[in-house]
Amino acid sequence: MENAGRMLVFAGLGLAVIGAVLWFAGGKGWLSWLGRLPGDIRVEGDKGSFYFPVVTCLLASVALSGLLALIRKFFG
Repeated sequence: MENAGRMLVFAGLGLAVIGAVLWFAGGKGWLSWLGRLPGDIRVEGDKGSFYFPVVTCLLASVALSGLLALIRKFFG
């Protein structure tokens, strides 16, 4: 149970750091591409719009899977 608690604390800290980076640098400089990758679906019409970031979600999934694998390797 102690390892699970430690892993949750580190995961929370990691999410807080990622959130802070996205908050302060989102839309500027090197993070302006996030959410606008080729393959992201964007449909705009007269009455509304639809946006689903398919490739951005895949990239986030790969990054988080790698991060969790590293955490499991060092703390598991």
